[in-house]
Amino acid sequence: MDKEIYPKRVVVTGYGAVTALGMNVQQNWQAIMEYRLAYRYHDKSAAGIRSRFFALMDQEPPLDGISQSTRRRLPRFARLALAAATEAVEMAFSSSSVGPAHFYPSLDCGVIIGSGWGGQDEMLLNNADYLRSGLGQLFGAFHSMPNIATAICSQRWLLRGYQNSPAAACATGSIAIGDAFEVIRSGRASVMLAGAAESLSGNGTLWNIDVLRVLAQEQHDITKASCPFSRDRNGFVLAEGAAVLCLEERDAALARGAAILGEIKGYGNCSDAFDLTVPAEDKQARVKSICQALDQAGLRHHEVDYINAHGTSTLLNDLNETEAIKLALGQDAYHTPLSSTKSYTGHLIAASGSFESIICLLALQQQIMPATCHLNEADPACDLDYIREGHRHGRLRNVMNLSFGFGGANAVLVFGKHDIEDKE
Repeated sequence: MDKEIYPKRVVVTGYGAVTALGMNVQQNWQAIMEYRLAYRYHDKSAAGIRSRFFALMDQEPPLDGISQSTRRRLPRFARLALAAATEAVEMAFSSSSVGPAHFYPSLDCGVIIGSGWGGQDEMLLNNADYLRSGLGQLFGAFHSMPNIATAICSQRWLLRGYQNSPAAACATGSIAIGDAFEVIRSGRASVMLAGAAESLSGNGTLWNIDVLRVLAQEQHDITKASCPFSRDRNGFVLAEGAAVLCLEERDAALARGAAILGEIKGYGNCSDAFDLTVPAEDKQARVKSICQALDQAGLRHHEVDYINAHGTSTLLNDLNETEAIKLALGQDAYHTPLSSTKSYTGHLIAASGSFESIICLLALQQQIMPATCHLNEADPACDLDYIREGHRHGRLRNVMNLSFGFGGANAVLVFGKHDIEDKE
C-alpha cells in the first residue's frame, strides 16, 4: 500500500458571498469593477451615533429549501453565512442539494464559520423584550450561540467532520480559512467549508462600536468615508455580509473532476498581545504572520504579485500596516502592488478576510488587481504602490491577503494560481 504523503495540497473549488454590493460573488466583483460603493449616508444622530456612513443590506438573499421554522432559529449573521455557503457548495458540487458528503465520507467533511459579534442585534432585542414583558424570544438561546452558523451548515449538508467557530474580530474569516487549510493539509479532512459572517445593524450594536471612535468621522462627503491610505482617512465604514470558501484536498478534487479556482499555499497567524484596539507599535506579530505565510508557501519576497491589504481607512492601521509590509518584504515592498477593497465594501468585520480571499482568487483568475478607491491624496507616510489610478492588469501568480483584528489578531493567507500540470 502506498504511504500517504503529508502535507496535502489544498485548493479552492467554490466560494460564495453576500454583501450590500450584491447577492452573489459575481455581483460583488462586477460592482467593484464598476467602482460602485456598498455604503451610503445614514443619519443616526437621534440614537447618539456620530458616524454617518454604513454598508447595510436592504434585503437578505433567499434561502431556498430552508424551512421557515429553521430560519426563525437563525440570527441574521447565520442566515447570511448559510446563503454564502450555499453559493460555495453550488459552485463546487454543481448543486446545493448535492453537497460534499455525496463525494466524500461525511466524517471527512467539515465546517469552520466564524463571526466577531455573532447575533448581538438579536440578543439586545431579546433582552429588551424580556425586560419589558418578562418574556423573551422563543429562540433567543439559539440566536446567542456563537457556533450556530457552523451548526446549520453542518446540518444542511451532513458535514460530520472537523468543526469550529472562531471569533477573532476582523481577522476571523482569514483564520477560519487558514485553520481549514491546516486541517486538510494534515489529512484530518478532505473538504471544508470555511469563512465568516457579520451583521450589526441595530442602533445598540452600532453605538457600541461608534463610541470607540473607530468608525468614519466624515459627516458629508462619501468619498472621504472610506479612503484607505489617504491623508483624509478618518475611520472605517461598518458593513454587513458573509463570505464562505469550499476547500478540498487537491488530488481528491482533481479525481472527481472539480474545477480548481486557486490553491492555498501559506498561512500565518500571530498575536500582538498589546492592546484591544491599537496595533502593536513594534509590528512584529504582523511581520511574523507575513513571513510565516511566505515560508510555508515557499515563496521569496519578490514572488508576491499583489497584496489585498487590510486597509481599514483608520489613522493607526493604515500606517502600521504599511510599515509592517516594509519590514516583512524589505525593498520589494515598493515594487509590490497592493490595494484595499474596503474602499468599496466598507469593513465586513469578521467576513472581511474571507470576502477579500475571494477577491484575491478572482484577481488571479481575471489577472486584474482592484484599485484602491478614493485615494486622491495619499498620506506621505503611506508611500507604497496602492493602485490608485484604477484597476490594473498584470501577470499574477501569487497573491496575499492581510487581515488584522481588534485584540491583536493577525492572519495572512497566500493564494496561488493553480496549474493541473504542477507536480508535488
